[in-house]
Amino acid sequence: MQQPLAGYRVIDLGQIYNGPYCSLLMAFLGAEVIKVEPLQGETVRHRDPVSLMPHPYIMLNSNKKSVTLNLKHPQGKALLRELVVQGDVVLENFAVGVMERLGFGYEALKAINPKIIYASSSGYGRGGPYAHYSAMDLTVQAVAGVMAITGFPENPPVKAGPAVSDFIAGIHLYAAIVTALLRRERTGEGCMVEVAMHDAIYPSLASNLGAYYDKGTVVPRTANRHGGLAIAPYNTYPTSDGWMAIFCAAESHWPLLCAVMERPELRDDPRFATNTLRARHMAEVDALVGAWTRQFTRAALTDLLTKAGMPCGPVLTLDEVADDPNLKHRQMIVELDHPAKGRVKVVGCPLKFFTTDGALTIDVLPAPSVGQHSEEVYTSLLGHTSAELERWHSEGVI
Repeated sequence: MQQPLAGYRVIDLGQIYNGPYCSLLMAFLGAEVIKVEPLQGETVRHRDPVSLMPHPYIMLNSNKKSVTLNLKHPQGKALLRELVVQGDVVLENFAVGVMERLGFGYEALKAINPKIIYASSSGYGRGGPYAHYSAMDLTVQAVAGVMAITGFPENPPVKAGPAVSDFIAGIHLYAAIVTALLRRERTGEGCMVEVAMHDAIYPSLASNLGAYYDKGTVVPRTANRHGGLAIAPYNTYPTSDGWMAIFCAAESHWPLLCAVMERPELRDDPRFATNTLRARHMAEVDALVGAWTRQFTRAALTDLLTKAGMPCGPVLTLDEVADDPNLKHRQMIVELDHPAKGRVKVVGCPLKFFTTDGALTIDVLPAPSVGQHSEEVYTSLLGHTSAELERWHSEGVI
């Protein structure tokens, strides 16, 4: 099966998580991704200043080629223009205005290559009152309301554990790019696509905003309960060796849970007859369920609830997730030999493709060292000589 994005070339100026995750998905699916880095390597490399290969970099840059360029040098700018001519997509997640100051805004790149797809992601977008704000995942979580709804009501707001703003924006950027490529196939026209981290994270507040709009009040932080305090049971409950998440997604789940708990009288208790009523008595419901769950191990409770058809999940620790059998089966945890780090675990592609010819096989290759492919790209793709490369190296261009 041919890889869906084979034949497309991405000039990737992405950094840290947002842009690199987007281009990682494209690289997995066959696009040639040329990662353009500063001479010292992109920002996230410097979390390990010795090898320039911290694990987050290794995880998010498989299957890419790395070249280095000094974009403040005239010759560096000239080489980037040559790459743009050969590219289908230019991807960047700099702060608003950086590309324009370098001379590589959309209008400038469109003049070089009218069919180029210019993909930009920033914290708050190019227009609006927040456009000038500096943005990282933490600050976007703060402004977007994620921190205000995360944590326990009696404690200060906390961020979501993962870098949700970065990765959700990266996924949206991937969707925008692929849609723009489809449009180009139909019209022959390039275009600019933009995804703001603030925009992308906003729809995920649906439960919390639903409570606000429906009830007209701001619901305090709900910890592990439903964001709109509209569903019960919906929480994490203690077990003898950790915690279990249990969720009555439908009215039919409460009778199932009562049966498993061997508490049939709770099914007909007027306080708990409907989800609306249970939500009004949430503390009592949680106390009943928690008193029952603590007598089991996570594994035993998972088996018991799953067989009964109850939505549940053990709260796994990070070391358990790092060796998760389901993620291994799904090829989301991939082990490979990295020339700089030895045997490592990296992420696989979450996008699975199946046709009459079978499943798409995706080979995962090690993330590149800084500038590993500079000679290959600048000579084979752009046609420059080794003598030119030597001169540019001595001049601080590459």
